[in-house]
Amino acid sequence: MDFLPSLPTLLAFTAATLLLAATPGPDMTLSISRALAQGKKPALFVVVGTSLGIVVHTMLVAFGISALITASPTAFLILKTGGGAYLFWLAVQAIRYGSKLTVARVEEQKGTALSNISSGFWVNLLNPKVIIFFMTFLPQFVSAGDPAVTQKLLFLGLCFILIGMPVNASVIFAADWLASWLQNNKKVLRGMDYTFAGVFSVFAAKILLTQAK
Repeated sequence: MDFLPSLPTLLAFTAATLLLAATPGPDMTLSISRALAQGKKPALFVVVGTSLGIVVHTMLVAFGISALITASPTAFLILKTGGGAYLFWLAVQAIRYGSKLTVARVEEQKGTALSNISSGFWVNLLNPKVIIFFMTFLPQFVSAGDPAVTQKLLFLGLCFILIGMPVNASVIFAADWLASWLQNNKKVLRGMDYTFAGVFSVFAAKILLTQAK
């Protein structure tokens, strides 16, 4: 099965994905807000929507990167190096500004399953930070000389969704407690920021040092 990454690569990818899934962002804010306002079921549909957005990003990256490798392995190397620099920048931003989770309990009319899926889908699909992140994050786990690069990127994108969905679902089921607890425990959020920064600094350093050889 050529599409399977090596075990160390898969473990590193899993650790990074778990950390990303647990870090507050627009998708988590939307899910918790929807859970508080409309209940857990509508919020779970939001998670389905955000996952579908990730599917689109994965396909764009997988087929776009494979085309880039075919056209110019050097350009792919530049993308990976730039991606490493971007991951380091994210680490610095996490320390400087930190994670924020601001959830207002606003009562609103329950939407349909389709409208909630659509909300989650668009919040991920049109978020420029998600677009840039996926374009720079996934390529770090493949090499230009790999003939199965497209399949591996698709596999990693699927893993990203499968790893993230249980985390997102757990957040929804604990929304009432989690929203107030995180907002009242700023040290926990800062701890997550430093963990995020540390892990992605290691990724960035490894990538940049490897490319420099």
